[in-house]
Amino acid sequence: MWKTVTFGLIFLFMLAGSIYVGEARLSTLIEGLPGLFNYIGDTIPTIRRESILTDIGSWYWGIGKWMGLLLDTLFIAFLGTVLGTVGAFLICFPASRNLMSTFWIYFICRRLMEIARGVPEIVYALIFVFSFGIGPFPGVLAIAIHCAGALGKLFSEVNENIDMEPIEGVRASGGNWFQIIRFAVVPQIMPNFMSYALLRFEINVRAATVIGFVGAGGIGQELMFVIRQFVYPDISAIVLLIMTTVCLIDISCEKIRHAMIGKASI
Repeated sequence: MWKTVTFGLIFLFMLAGSIYVGEARLSTLIEGLPGLFNYIGDTIPTIRRESILTDIGSWYWGIGKWMGLLLDTLFIAFLGTVLGTVGAFLICFPASRNLMSTFWIYFICRRLMEIARGVPEIVYALIFVFSFGIGPFPGVLAIAIHCAGALGKLFSEVNENIDMEPIEGVRASGGNWFQIIRFAVVPQIMPNFMSYALLRFEINVRAATVIGFVGAGGIGQELMFVIRQFVYPDISAIVLLIMTTVCLIDISCEKIRHAMIGKASI
């Protein structure tokens, strides 16, 4: 009973502190809503029924350029996800308590994953932009490092929930640590690993857009430019393009995950 009361008091304290620090006041929200709606209204272009195609064409005047930048964003997210997934796959096994008996190796791997995911992608991107210059490469590095830390944690938790009997079987037949991972662990965890990797790709597409704000390439860089220049119609056009792309990717990845889960259960 006392544990429940203690946790309840801690929760209330954290909630009150968050409301105070975040200045989450209903009056502030109500006062600011008109400004929000006015800003959104400014970004919506005038589209008339008698000239709808012409107006939409004027709205999306830069569709060719924007699609190219959006493709860059997708490639940045994809390559960052691939590299991050490989890194997570390599580090997750020694970072699993049930698979690594040497404590210092387990401890170091855990801390490395925490460092990798503890810094936001945009901060990594800012550091790499200063190091390597403006362009897509800093974005790839930023996403890959953060992705490796985030997926490594998820992968290691999957490892810690596997059935241990196949491991005992491989160990009893004289298999070493690498053979245990290859023949007893990997077959159990691959469907979950693929599912998490696809989920991370969805997240990284949005992250690749955001890191473009600091010069890491892609559509985010163009979005930041039009925001700073107050080109309101271009803001809404690019945002809608990003939203549509993210929705299509989410739907596609969901279908792929369901297909993998279905095959794994057969």
